[in-house]
Amino acid sequence: MADLHTVLADLRAEGDALEALVAELPEQDWKRPTPAAGWTVAHQIGHLLWTDRAALTAIRDPEAFTAAVTEAFADASGFVDAGAAEQAARPAVELLDDWRRTRAELAKALADVPQGQKILWFGPPMSATSMATARIMETWAHGEDVADALGVARASTARLKHVAHLGVRTRDFAYLIRDLTPPAEPFRVVLTAPDGSEWTWGPDDAPQSVTGPAPDFCRLVTQRVHRDDTALVATGPDADAWLDIAQAFAGPSGGGRPRKGGERDNV
Repeated sequence: MADLHTVLADLRAEGDALEALVAELPEQDWKRPTPAAGWTVAHQIGHLLWTDRAALTAIRDPEAFTAAVTEAFADASGFVDAGAAEQAARPAVELLDDWRRTRAELAKALADVPQGQKILWFGPPMSATSMATARIMETWAHGEDVADALGVARASTARLKHVAHLGVRTRDFAYLIRDLTPPAEPFRVVLTAPDGSEWTWGPDDAPQSVTGPAPDFCRLVTQRVHRDDTALVATGPDADAWLDIAQAFAGPSGGGRPRKGGERDNV
C-alpha cells in the first residue's frame, strides 16, 4: 500500500487528467450521453463532485454524514442518480469550477486526517489512504465514461495500480454484498502494467489465480467492461466466479456493461 502523500499526488493528477478532457468543451458537449444509461458528461462530473462533497462531510462531520447515509439508503436505487442529476443541471463552467475547488479541498482534508483514524463511508470505514485510493478509482472510472462519450482514447498510467489494488482488496466485499460466502483461500493476481512490468498480489503458490492486462482488470472491477471483452485469464473455479462479480466500489452491485465481443479464456 502506498503512503498517503503518494496517493494524494496521484489523486490530484487523475483529477487534472480528467479536467483536461472537459475544460474546453462547449456547453452542448457536456450533454453528450456516456455509456452509463441516462448519464451525460455533466452527470459524470456532477457525480464526482457529489461524492467528493460526501467525503468531506464524512471527514468533518461524521454525525451529519451518518444522517445523510440513512437518508440515501431510504432510496438505495435512486440517490446516486438523483445527486448526479442535480449537479448536471448546473451550467458547465460553474459545475467544473465547483468540482475543481472541492477536489482540492478534499485532498487537503485527507492530508490532515490523523494517522489511524477511520473515515465513515457508504461501505466499511476506511483510512485516509484508502479513501484517497477510492477517489482515484472513481475519478478514473468516470473518466473512462467521459472519454468514451468524447471518442477519446486515454493512455493508461501507473496510477492504475491504485485501482487494481482496490480491486484485489475488495474481493470478499463483492461476495458479501451479494450474500455469498467468499472463498477461504487467497488468489494470486498477476497483472501486466502499462509499462510492461508485473503487479502482483497474493501467495506465489496459490492454486487459483487471475492474470492479464492491468487496464482490463481495472475496467472489470469498476464495471466499465464486460468480462468477455477482456484478456483476463482465471485459473480455478473460485477465481473464475470472482471475475463475474468483481466490484471495487461501495454500494449496490451494478448491471455492468454489455458484451461487445471476445471470448472467455479460463483454466
